[in-house]
Amino acid sequence: MFHKYIKLVIATAIIVWSVFQFVDGNIMNGISLILFSGIFIFLYFKNEFILLAFLQLRKQNFEGTAKWLGYIKNPSGALVKKQQGYFNFLNGILVSQTNLTLAEKYFKNAINLGLSMDHDLAMAKLQLSGIAMSKNRKQEATKLMNEAKKLDKQGMLKDQIKQMKDQMKRAPGMNHHQMRGRVRR
Repeated sequence: MFHKYIKLVIATAIIVWSVFQFVDGNIMNGISLILFSGIFIFLYFKNEFILLAFLQLRKQNFEGTAKWLGYIKNPSGALVKKQQGYFNFLNGILVSQTNLTLAEKYFKNAINLGLSMDHDLAMAKLQLSGIAMSKNRKQEATKLMNEAKKLDKQGMLKDQIKQMKDQMKRAPGMNHHQMRGRVRR
C-alpha cells in the first residue's frame, strides 16, 4: 500500500506527535499514538500484501495469493530484502504447478535474498530438489534435499523428504509431470 520508506516517515511523525502529547500532559494519547505507530513499524518489516497472500495460500486459494502478490508492482522498491525473498518464494510456489524453469528461478532468488524461517528455506530447497530431479540433475537434487533435511528441525517436511528419497531410488529418469505435486506444502 505504502512505499517502505513512507511507512517509516509516518511512524516517525506519529511518534513525534506522541511526544508532544506527553509534554502537554496527555499521557494516554501519547501511549495510544506510540502503539499506533507500531502498526507502521510492523508493516515496514512485514508487508501487508505478502501477509494477505500467505493467508490465501494457507486456504489453498492460489488465485487469491496471486491477486495479493499482483498489488506489489515494484518489489525491489517497495519491499525490504527479506520481503523480496518471500515475494519470490510465494511466486515460486504459484508457478511451480505450470512452469518449472520459472519456479526454479523464483526459488533461487528467494534463497539468495533470504527467508526468515528455516522451515521456509527448507521448503524452497526441497522444491528446488524436486525441480532438479525432474530435470535429471540427481546429484544437485540429492544435495538440495539433504540441505532441506538439515533445515527441517521440527520434522514438518519429513514425509515429503521421504517421498522424494523413495522416488530418487525408484526412478532415476523421472520426468517433471511425475514429480509435480510431490513436494507441496
